[in-house]
Amino acid sequence: MVLFMALSAVFTTSAPADDRITSGEDEQALISVLHSDASPAEKAVACKKLAIHGSSDAVRHLAKLLADPQLSSWARIPLEVIPGEAADKALRDAAASLDGLLLVGTINSIGVRRDVKAVKMLITKLNDSDAQVAAAAAVALGRIGDDAATQALRHALASSAPANVRAAIAEGCVLCAERLHAAGKSEAATEIYDEIRTADVPKQSIIEATRGAILARGEAGVPLLLETFRSPDKKLFQIALSTAREFPGSAVDQALAQEISHAAPNGAALMVQAMADRPDTVVLAAVLGAASQGEKRVRLSAIDALRRVGDESCLSPLLEIAIDEDGDLAQAALETLAVLPGATVDKMIVETLPESKGKNKTLLLQLVGRRRIDAVVEVLPELEHADSAIRHAALVALGETVTLETLPELIKQVIASKHSEDAAVAQLALRAASVRMPDRDACTGQLVKAIAAAPAETKSVLLETIAEVGGSKALKTLGDAAKDVEPQLQDTSTRLLGKWNGVEAAPILLDLAATAPAEKYRIRALRGYIGLARKFAMSDEDRAKMCQSALDAASRIEEKSLVFDVMKLHPSPATFKLASSARQDPELKDSAMSAAEEIANKLKAKGVVVE
Repeated sequence: MVLFMALSAVFTTSAPADDRITSGEDEQALISVLHSDASPAEKAVACKKLAIHGSSDAVRHLAKLLADPQLSSWARIPLEVIPGEAADKALRDAAASLDGLLLVGTINSIGVRRDVKAVKMLITKLNDSDAQVAAAAAVALGRIGDDAATQALRHALASSAPANVRAAIAEGCVLCAERLHAAGKSEAATEIYDEIRTADVPKQSIIEATRGAILARGEAGVPLLLETFRSPDKKLFQIALSTAREFPGSAVDQALAQEISHAAPNGAALMVQAMADRPDTVVLAAVLGAASQGEKRVRLSAIDALRRVGDESCLSPLLEIAIDEDGDLAQAALETLAVLPGATVDKMIVETLPESKGKNKTLLLQLVGRRRIDAVVEVLPELEHADSAIRHAALVALGETVTLETLPELIKQVIASKHSEDAAVAQLALRAASVRMPDRDACTGQLVKAIAAAPAETKSVLLETIAEVGGSKALKTLGDAAKDVEPQLQDTSTRLLGKWNGVEAAPILLDLAATAPAEKYRIRALRGYIGLARKFAMSDEDRAKMCQSALDAASRIEEKSLVFDVMKLHPSPATFKLASSARQDPELKDSAMSAAEEIANKLKAKGVVVE
């Protein structure tokens, strides 16, 4: 690995190498590089490209590099993929003469190619005095996985191989067993997996073999799966969870449904999640039962699992849990109800609503809103309910469900609420509904119509909603309201325009800076205009123009100082020129000189010289 990383560093830092050899050059040109006095990095590039362009003609040339500590790993890249016996033989021949890391790498490549003719040689390497060579041979034999390789590995597993080799032998055995299982020879695979499970090998090998032993047994592996679930070893329990998720058939679902009833709470909670990850065969009744009663951790897990596998049959039990005195359980049930799958769930909620009472009615109204159910007609009567909690839930539901056509129903609740305690909730619901309308201008039109009929204290609420909706019509509406005869509308509109999140408000604010009915609103509008010049991206020329307009409109030194702050924050030749010219105004001379000097210094630091 150290050798590979070192050569990689040479390759990545030698930029010209790729320039000398283009991908369009043919195989012979690449081979020529291998025999030239090119640098190791250039030869490495040629090797990589021979993995794409190389044929058996390149094999003998690449084989000569297998003994080169710098280029061996690069030569093996094409040798692993070039088809034909020539590459196999080259690697086998090299393995007979190499040792150490070069031999390890060559054996790895033989394993990648699954060269059956190398099995005899690899078996001899299982007893090599170099543990790394023996380990590489074991894994390579596992990748090849023919009968001879399999028997040799099983024999080695049963022998007293060194501890640092046993892990690789176990890995090779797992690979052989996987190949047998894939070929339909599950009984033979099971024997090998069981041998690994009882051998003196690292725990990770035992874990891998346990998974294989369960799956290779098919339905007969269910008892072993349950045994693994009951293990106090956390890693075995985790492999049981993952194995359960991939287990074929439905037998495991029935077994899990029974197991969770007497498993430890932490384990049962995780098992429920594994059950829910098998939606096609899950025993829904078991998950629902776990959600309805038992230890809290398990109930919470099961309630969450129903988000994925529940259906309309779960609606009633979940509604009961959602009004439970335990806040955690109730909230979990509400979150699941909000996304509970099932084509008829929405219909059942709406049908249940009229006859429901108290907390149940409030909960159903919450679900109408959370699930965005089209039930405006059914929700409207609940606005007359004596219980304020129900009225408020109905208003929130309308905020999530009304369309542009039914928006006036919600506007009506804001303008003429029958209960003073409903006003704030209605206003929030109207804002929620308005900001999600796809046609912003049409929504603003509905709100503008309502302003004329609204009491004075509500007009400001409608204007604030219009501002949140945004769009060109909303902007114009606020501009007009800022010149209204009502001081309250002037105050609200100029305040909202001053916070407008876009430079499109600049012309309106500049106009109001000169024409607003009261001086405090003219000042507010000008400050909003200056704020736009400060906050938003624009060309240097456009920013300078805005700063010039602000200076022209300002009558107080305070606002003019703010303009200079904008110039200093966004230095450019244009703002420097503007600050320099402002020195002609005696009132601004000191501020302008200071700004011009700071702008010049910032530009100079960027390599821009101004006169």
